[in-house]
Amino acid sequence: MARRESSPDFIEAIARGLDVIRAFQPRQPVLSLAAVAAATGLARPTARRILLTLSELGYVRPADGGFELTPRVLDLGMSYVLSSSLWDIARPHLEWLVGRTHESSSIAQLDGSDIVYVARVAVPKIIALAVTIGTRFPAMPTSLGKVLLAALPPAEAERVLTEPSRSGITPRWDPDAAQRAAELRDVRARGWSLTDEQLAPGIRSVAAPLRDGDGRVIAALNVTVHAAETSLDTLTGEYLPLLLRTAGAISADWASYQAAPQRIIEAGGGAAVVAAIP
Repeated sequence: MARRESSPDFIEAIARGLDVIRAFQPRQPVLSLAAVAAATGLARPTARRILLTLSELGYVRPADGGFELTPRVLDLGMSYVLSSSLWDIARPHLEWLVGRTHESSSIAQLDGSDIVYVARVAVPKIIALAVTIGTRFPAMPTSLGKVLLAALPPAEAERVLTEPSRSGITPRWDPDAAQRAAELRDVRARGWSLTDEQLAPGIRSVAAPLRDGDGRVIAALNVTVHAAETSLDTLTGEYLPLLLRTAGAISADWASYQAAPQRIIEAGGGAAVVAAIP
């Protein structure tokens, strides 16, 4: 895949390796060498060398005449989640929220025109789309995405939404620019967002912002329900107040964490961990 980056510091080999990892998509757990080469635009010999390197590092393994990712790939995403300490701070609050709603709750951040899930406490539900840490959806048809986009200046939000989604999902709702602007204006006014089967059938959710000590939106928190089981009245009348309470508690704890003096702790293997000084 040809690169257009002109920076002399850009390392093509790393970019190609990440392209190969991203070639593996949901419902395509095993890819042949030819499929990887086609998906990435790489020559077959180049794709083969990258796959063998990733195999040596433990990120892919041979399977059924091709290759598949290994669980070690999760380390790449969890390094980001754990390094921010957001999961450690949010987890007890998410568990409290899920314990009272008996519905799944997630935290996501914005990446281009998509949201990416960075924390989640789930309950077993049959829904149209599976969600795990690292799952990516188009932002606009999700409650999480609406909150994150509404935190941007209107012109910036519209610019972000012109970027192509990398989620591979085609949402049910495809608003035009005027509809997007009106929806985000309402979210800014309310301070929370709602989506009702706009991403996929059966998925209904509310979301609220998580803020840092300066009031900046750093992520969004939601409660997701199945539309056939939970009415809009229940979602907004019973679950939304609990969601807003939880978002406020996480934001307050995050602000306290930011304000606390930090120190570096040497962990096993020479790794460094940042911790608040009690």
